[in-house]
Amino acid sequence: MRFGPIARRAGLVRAVGLALLALLLTVAAASAERRVALVLGNAQYQHAAPLANPVRDAQAMAERLKKLGFEVVSGFDLTKPQTQATIVQFAKQVRGADIALFFYAGHGLQVSGKNYLLPVDAALKKETSLDGEAVSVDSVLRQMSRQTSVRLVFLDACRDNPLAQVLAKTVGGASSGLAEMSIENGGASTLVAFAASPNQLAYDGSGEHSPFSAALLQHIGASNVSITEAMNRVTSDVVKATAGKQRPWIKSSLTTEVVLHKVDLNAPLIVGEASAPPAEGGSDASNTGAAGATAGQNGDQLALDALRQEIPKLGSDAPILFDHPVDFGDAAIDGKSIAELIKGKPLFSPVEGLDKSVWEGKHCDGCHEWNQARLCDQAKNFAANDVSVLRLQHPLGTRFKVALARWAQGGCK
Repeated sequence: MRFGPIARRAGLVRAVGLALLALLLTVAAASAERRVALVLGNAQYQHAAPLANPVRDAQAMAERLKKLGFEVVSGFDLTKPQTQATIVQFAKQVRGADIALFFYAGHGLQVSGKNYLLPVDAALKKETSLDGEAVSVDSVLRQMSRQTSVRLVFLDACRDNPLAQVLAKTVGGASSGLAEMSIENGGASTLVAFAASPNQLAYDGSGEHSPFSAALLQHIGASNVSITEAMNRVTSDVVKATAGKQRPWIKSSLTTEVVLHKVDLNAPLIVGEASAPPAEGGSDASNTGAAGATAGQNGDQLALDALRQEIPKLGSDAPILFDHPVDFGDAAIDGKSIAELIKGKPLFSPVEGLDKSVWEGKHCDGCHEWNQARLCDQAKNFAANDVSVLRLQHPLGTRFKVALARWAQGGCK
């Protein structure tokens, strides 16, 4: 049975549509597990000077987590009653989740080794104020530990806190900064990350986000990066951004590798099987199955060929060497070597949807810790599955990925 041009085009369109759907499903598949997050940010304190960044930090984190497949319960500039109501909502929603996450930005303090978060109406003028006006971190951790598999806690709450000084006058052992925290109540598979080391203060930052939140936003959803490795990168970024004055503190009892953004670079782009296009002038029912299979195979191949046509060509067919200038065919990067470019600044966001203020002006090797060996591994993926260069935008553009594939084919020299 033969197909006319109209039927062939219909098959191609159907197969290409499936291919594009697969591109969208690649990221979605990484979030098949149930994820629930509580995000709180307090800045407009009624009894202390307002903070610049916590609400922006929390709002950006809420959006980031939604894109990573989290159901997000959030609240900004909440009073104590509003905070309690939000935590109750989260407690109901988080039960049975695969991953439970808590992010807080704002004022916090420690009293006798216990950590507390401060709603915007906290005054802390009396000895009895603590329980009535503050929120125990342990109480939130207990709520997120009920029938959940993995718990992640991020506290950007170590800022210099005048309310802690007020409370210290009536209660011994009250101070800014947070205390080293046991995760026994959280059980196994828990990670707790503070913006600063125990008993130390964190910077609110002069930019749009605090140093800790900016680094966390950059790395928490990095493709195929475990949360443990992401926090190593966050620590490195914060230390660099504060000239060594602030170092995040991380404690973990995770027993499995937790990756929030899984992307299979070698996954097939075609999912399912394209339906057989109708034969011109009808067909014999006995041939329908065989014809459908053949049409599906042809459609798959046509879709792949169509995608390959979208891969841009480099400006030259010359061999690609790591430290030699490359003619990419892109004026923004032409004449520079791979070695030079990975130490430069990105042209596009390294993580889809990341706010421009977080990545613009950063250096690529600092964000990705690229070196020749690690880049070669990535390049081999592009060489083995050529259409993967179209799957996700690269910080240096698609033509850079094409050059990497050719570089790998030449032995990553």
